[in-house]
Amino acid sequence: MENGSYKITDIAGRLAKLFLHNPLTSTLGVALIVLGYLALIITPREEDPQIAISGGTIIVALPGASADEIEKIIVQPLERRIKEIKGVENIYGIATDNVGIVNVMYYIGENRESSNLKLYDKVMQNMDQPPSGAMQPLVRPFDIDIDIPIISIAFYQKPNSSLSNVELYKKVDTLRNELISIPNVAKTELKGEHKEQFNIEVDLGKLSGFHLSMGQIVMALKSLSVSVPSVNNRTNDGKLVVFGIKNAIEKVEDIQNLMIAQYMGSPIYLKDIAKVSKGYDFQNLKSAEISYQENSKMTPLHEQVTLTLSKLKGSNAVVIAENVLEKLEEHHASLDKEGIGYIITRNYGERANEAVNELVFHLLISIVIIAVLLVFVLGWRESLIVTFTVPAILAITIFVAYMTGQTINRITLFAFLLSLGLLVDAAIIVIENIHRHLHDHHSKDKEMDQIMIEATDEIGAPTNIATIAIILTMVPMAFVGQMMGEFMKPIPLNVPVALLSSLLIAYIFTPFLARKLLKKPMHHTGETK
Repeated sequence: MENGSYKITDIAGRLAKLFLHNPLTSTLGVALIVLGYLALIITPREEDPQIAISGGTIIVALPGASADEIEKIIVQPLERRIKEIKGVENIYGIATDNVGIVNVMYYIGENRESSNLKLYDKVMQNMDQPPSGAMQPLVRPFDIDIDIPIISIAFYQKPNSSLSNVELYKKVDTLRNELISIPNVAKTELKGEHKEQFNIEVDLGKLSGFHLSMGQIVMALKSLSVSVPSVNNRTNDGKLVVFGIKNAIEKVEDIQNLMIAQYMGSPIYLKDIAKVSKGYDFQNLKSAEISYQENSKMTPLHEQVTLTLSKLKGSNAVVIAENVLEKLEEHHASLDKEGIGYIITRNYGERANEAVNELVFHLLISIVIIAVLLVFVLGWRESLIVTFTVPAILAITIFVAYMTGQTINRITLFAFLLSLGLLVDAAIIVIENIHRHLHDHHSKDKEMDQIMIEATDEIGAPTNIATIAIILTMVPMAFVGQMMGEFMKPIPLNVPVALLSSLLIAYIFTPFLARKLLKKPMHHTGETK
C-alpha cells in the first residue's frame, strides 16, 4: 500500500489511512464514549473482588461409638475416598464420641457448584462403606463467598415500646421475609434474636419424691406436641377432606395440667413437680446490645436484633443496598408506630460506591495533569488530542470488563491507574511524531494526509513491540494461585485490554483529530516561522 512516494509497511499506517477521512470515525468515537459511560453506570460495583472458596463438611453419626472407633471406621475411610477428588487442597478430620466430621477445602478458584457436586457424589457412591448402625452422612457445602454481609441493620425497642424481645424478633423476622425477595439478595441472618418457647424448670427434689425420671417428662411432652390429621375418603369431585387437630400446646396451663404419672392412685401433673412459664430461649447465651445517640446523649445499652444480608456473586452491591434501604423506608412508619427503631450499622454498598467514585475522581485528576503537562511540551491542540484518547481507551476497557462478567472494584480501578501512564504512551508517540513531521522543512511540499499517514506508520513497529513487551510483563500475574491470585486477577485481565485499546485509539483517532486540529506551519529556507 502506498501513499504518494511513501510505502506503508505497518498496521498503524493502514489504520490511519482507513479512518483518516472515513465519515464513521467521529461516530465511532462518540459511540465508544457512550458505551464506556453506560458500562461504568451499569457494571456491578463492589469494594473488593468477591472470591469464591469451595469446600464442605461431611458429618456421620454412629451412636454409641467411641472417638477411637469413629476415627478408624468413619473418618479415615472418608478421608481416603475424598482424596480421590481432583482439586482438593486440604482435608481435616475430627473424631468425637458418636460423631465423625470431615472438613474439605478445595483450591481457591475451583468452581463452587462443581466442587459441591463432586463431594456429594463421592460420599453417596460409598454409602456401603460405613459400618452397621451409622446414620446417613450429612453433606453441607461452604458458602463463604456469600457469608459476608453487605448491609447490617440493628433493630431495637424505643423507650415507648411495649414489645417484648420475642415480639421484636417476630416483627424483624417478618420484615426479613420481605427483604429476601429483593433481587440478588443471597443470604439473610438474624443475630441476637430470642425465640418464643415454654420454659419448664423441674424441681429435682419433688421429682425424686414421686419416684419419677426426666425421661418420663420428656415422653409426655412429646406426646402432647404431636398433631395427627384425620383423612376421610375422597368426595365426588375428587377432593380430600382433612380434619386437623389444633396444636395442643397454646398456653402455659396446657403444659401445667399434663399428667405425667400416678402416685398411690393419684394423678401427678407437671405443675406438681415443675415450674412452667412462657418466655424466650434464655438458654441461648448469644445476645447483642446497642447504644445510640439521642438528644446529644448516649442511651443506655439495651438488647437489639441485627439483620444481615449478603449478595450473590457478580451482583451490584450498590443497587442491592439501595433497594434494601428503600424497602426499609416503606416500613419506617409502621415500625415507628410499634416502637421499633433501626440503625444501619454496615452499608457495604455505600462504601463500594464511595470507593469507586473516589478512584474515578482520581483517574480524572490524572488525566487533567497529563493534559496540562502536554500543553507546555507540545501545545494545547496536541494536548487536547491526547486527552481525548484516555477516556476512549478506558471506555473500551470498562465495556470489555462488563461483557466478560467483571465488576468495578478497587482492584479493577487500581489496574486502570496502574496502566494510565502506559495508556497515553502510544497517543503521545503518534502525536509527537506528527508534530515533528509538520515542523520538518522536508514536509513543506507534502500533503497533510501524507504527513499524518507517514508519521503514524513510521512509529508503528517499535510502538507495537513496546506495547506487547509491557503486556507480557503482566501475563505471569495471571498464573499466581491461591487467594492473592484471585484478588489480583483484575490486573492481568484489564491492563492488556487497556494497552491494546490504546494502540487502536492512537492509530485511528490521533491522525484523524490531528488532521482536524493541527495546521502545517509556514516554512522558509528550512526554518519554521
